Amino acid sequence: MARGGGLPGRAAGAAPGGGRPLIITEDPLLLDDLLRLCAAAGAEPHVHHAVPEQFGTGGDRGGGAGEDTGRDPAARPGDTGWESAPLVLVGDDAARRVRGAPRRDGVFLVGRDLDDPEVWQRAVEIGAEEVLRLPDAETFLVDRIADVVEGAGRPALTVGVIGGSGGAGASTLACALALRAARAGERTILIDGDPLGGGMDVLLGGEGAEGLRWPDFAASRGRVGAGALAESLPELHALRVLSWDRGDRVVVPPAAMRSVVAAARRRGGVVVVDLPRRVDEAVAEVLAQLDLVLMVVPGELRSVAAAGRVAAGVRMVARDVRVVVRGRCPEGLDAEAVAGLLRVPLAGEVPVEVGLPGRVSEGEPPGARGPLARFCDGFWQRVLGSAQGVPA
Repeated sequence: MARGGGLPGRAAGAAPGGGRPLIITEDPLLLDDLLRLCAAAGAEPHVHHAVPEQFGTGGDRGGGAGEDTGRDPAARPGDTGWESAPLVLVGDDAARRVRGAPRRDGVFLVGRDLDDPEVWQRAVEIGAEEVLRLPDAETFLVDRIADVVEGAGRPALTVGVIGGSGGAGASTLACALALRAARAGERTILIDGDPLGGGMDVLLGGEGAEGLRWPDFAASRGRVGAGALAESLPELHALRVLSWDRGDRVVVPPAAMRSVVAAARRRGGVVVVDLPRRVDEAVAEVLAQLDLVLMVVPGELRSVAAAGRVAAGVRMVARDVRVVVRGRCPEGLDAEAVAGLLRVPLAGEVPVEVGLPGRVSEGEPPGARGPLARFCDGFWQRVLGSAQGVPA
């Protein structure tokens, strides 16, 4: 994504996956390892000893040379086939039996012998993407298998919102962006990345809603399932919210922050992250996964000066940073001038709504109506290419 051009559009990505991986091997020890890794990823694989025929009722090429231990009697024709499986794991012992099969993506040659110089030749012969050595490649392999289970396709458009100074209104804008994306029909997750911000669920009037909060994910180290994450979070105003509880502050380790945000992105749709102004290691993990960062800067000189320091830290990690000017600037300093002083492209201007705090305190979420809602709708139309706006 180029810095300084138009707002980022939704990029085309891989087609959704889904289905069950195919394992081809006669090595019992290797098979045990691969079945264990599939179980860790939540996948139930098909197992063959050679390239299976393209049919759903049984048998291997060559008249029963292998056994499918994962056949579904109700499977559609081709569900257990070489060409139809979303992922194929070929044991090194079975490489010679796979020669001549149609070339396709998603084939991996798996083995244990690190000293075999001919393994790369066998990988080329079967059209494998990579040679995976166990146990070193176990984490990578679990991730790839889990992508198949989750139907991993185009990742979510992920937007971070950060205040250029204290009280800039970044949390309000983050809530409003998430709300308008959800009302536009996008599958949306709002992530509260600021433990000192008071809680996004409170801002949305859902502090008592059932669901997991950040402390429940603080111990996460490995891969977090995208579907499981979304289903575990409170649902407020048609969007999922990951916020903080009312207990003592919990420091989320960088590894947990990285895993949770990555899971939210794999779910697709839109992810909005409310960011603290201090960029520590955990926040850097989030910034590295964002498509765009919106920095909210009030239209006053002191706020612009503070925003310059925030922008310097954010741009060390983030790929694309834009400024949103909030409120009318003093004479001689318009929004374009603010962006120029910060050396950050301008994403737009948000007017100050005098009655907004009162409406929020009465239970109306930010962005439900008014100028803020119209700004967010315009933003998503440019970014997502929506044909129509969302009624306020």
